[in-house]
Amino acid sequence: MSEGDSVGESVHGKPSVVYRFFTRLGQIYQSWLDKSTPYTAVRWVVTLGLSFVYMIRVYLLQGWYIVTYALGIYHLNLFIAFLSPKVDPSLMEDSDDGPSLPTKQNEEFRPFIRRLPEFKFWHAATKGILVAMVCTFFDAFNVPVFWPILVMYFIMLFCITMKRQIKVKEVLPPCRPLPLFRSRGAGEPCWAVAGGGRVCLV
Repeated sequence: MSEGDSVGESVHGKPSVVYRFFTRLGQIYQSWLDKSTPYTAVRWVVTLGLSFVYMIRVYLLQGWYIVTYALGIYHLNLFIAFLSPKVDPSLMEDSDDGPSLPTKQNEEFRPFIRRLPEFKFWHAATKGILVAMVCTFFDAFNVPVFWPILVMYFIMLFCITMKRQIKVKEVLPPCRPLPLFRSRGAGEPCWAVAGGGRVCLV
């Protein structure tokens, strides 16, 4: 093997310094994420604190409403994914009555699995706040708009989306959410369909 070949292998066989730096940085970041997994309350308190700081900054600067609106839409989509089941139970049932909980001991119970787990929901929401915070340092993102229209449009979009996402309806036998206002037989549960799966109300 010639000397030139050995030099070429030493250069091309090892990753560059920049690649190793970002790889190590990613490993440290992932390590801190793994350590924070059990501390759910602490993580969300930090996220709410960042959100409060962001809102104070936007209020003091009196601008960047488009960024705030985009952040709200992004958080709304995350929240919807957090509430939605990973697999739509209605697509897995052949009956016309929709999905149902097991009524016998030998029937399989399928626990509710979210499409977006809590940790990923928190991680994405926190990153969204940090990105929005960085955007407030650049005037290019400060598009002049009439912010009350954005607020009204966001509220309307939130109501329409949640109304379509969370559908609660009564199924036979007829029941009401509170047992005080309905009569039922002994051991008769009250069921409702919420978010694609049945939930026992009382």
